[in-house]
Amino acid sequence: MSARSNKPHEVVERALELSRADGCVVIADEQSTANLRWAGNTLTTNGVTRGRTLTVIATVDGKEGTASGVVSRAAVTADELEPLVRAAEAAARGAGPAEDAQPLVTGVAQSPEFTEAPAQTSSAVFADFAPALGEAFARARAGGRELYGFANHELVSTYLGTSTGLRLRHDQPNGTLELNAKSPDRTRSAWAGRSTRDFKDVDPGALDAELAVRLGWARRRVELPAGRYETLLPPTAVADLLIYQLWSASGRDATEGRTVFSKPGGGTRLGEKLTDLPLTLRSDPNEPGLESAPFVIAHSSGGDQSVFDNGLPLRSTEWIDAGELRHLTTTRHSAALTGLPAAPAGDNLILDGGEDRSLEEMVASTRRGLLLTCLWYIREVDPATLLLTGLTRDGVYLVEDGEVVGEVNNFRFNESPVGLLGRASEAGRTEKTLPREWSDWFTRAAMPALRVPDFNMSSVSQGV
Repeated sequence: MSARSNKPHEVVERALELSRADGCVVIADEQSTANLRWAGNTLTTNGVTRGRTLTVIATVDGKEGTASGVVSRAAVTADELEPLVRAAEAAARGAGPAEDAQPLVTGVAQSPEFTEAPAQTSSAVFADFAPALGEAFARARAGGRELYGFANHELVSTYLGTSTGLRLRHDQPNGTLELNAKSPDRTRSAWAGRSTRDFKDVDPGALDAELAVRLGWARRRVELPAGRYETLLPPTAVADLLIYQLWSASGRDATEGRTVFSKPGGGTRLGEKLTDLPLTLRSDPNEPGLESAPFVIAHSSGGDQSVFDNGLPLRSTEWIDAGELRHLTTTRHSAALTGLPAAPAGDNLILDGGEDRSLEEMVASTRRGLLLTCLWYIREVDPATLLLTGLTRDGVYLVEDGEVVGEVNNFRFNESPVGLLGRASEAGRTEKTLPREWSDWFTRAAMPALRVPDFNMSSVSQGV
């Protein structure tokens, strides 16, 4: 009998029973996915997959400290369960003391649904979406557009058990929709994406209509040189930049003087005003529509996560409050090391506090500037300033006197998200968005559009 044929909570319990380590954490991730793909206004593939991954974290106390060993494997059979546990214990015994060692978490309320069967997705999640997509294909075909893209829905049920008595469970749905419209000669392209929990709040017809407008804008082509331009960043682009900022907001690295959040002369920039706009950047596991795990799930240690923190409760954390830097990411270990409060990074990100204005309204009040579609190929240039470089993609448009008058060439940009927040002159209405660059790792975001008076387009790009 395979371990997968057993209930996930039973596999967790059995692994804990087999453990001979001083401490043990077991994480069972039960995953199911459903997807659709299409090209040239035609559905090409669809499928459903299932899988389970088991992670065993063993901790061993020694004279010099506590060591940890982590082993993860997929499709573990009943006969392979004990060897997996022993492998984690051997890894711990062969490792030196773990720098991030802390007592395993205790005293956390248990999940009443821990013993229930895992949640699963299926092709039924597309019951309403698929017919609407077919209608969008017909309209696009009639309008001389070709639609390409994919829809993916994933549901992961995570069961976390520890030798200290934690028995926690979290079900995480995650849906993404990416739609690309092209002219038949492939010279014009436009993109739109959405993040969703269940595909009930996405309308492919509305997205196609939006892309049709953008392809129309692109009929007129304007070549512009590199330079600094007033630029409207849509929510997806803002999300990509601020997610990277969150990933770079290590409290320990800042304390050690290695990041943009380090204070010259020592310490951190906590308490400093980063923007004059009344913006709040936060993570909240209970944010409606963006719900995420309410406790730490760490399959490995590194950066600002620690396997010793597994099960630690997560609460709403304001990284920036009314423009002021309030928290940097820490584990319990790095918090003790730096004197900062423990603040594990959350699995969603929300920027709010802007005006209740749509991107269209912001365009209408623009005398001359650029409107972006999205960013991609973002890379770090300088951690000390968090200078990032990347490319624009799938449509950069010229706005004059409140109207889009044509499409311009793509650019490479050089900007720091921290610097952008400080220079932004307007933030619009916060809305759920799909970060295009980071959607393989981070999808739960809500952002406003930002107006930046002098966005640095450092060179012209030949990308599309």
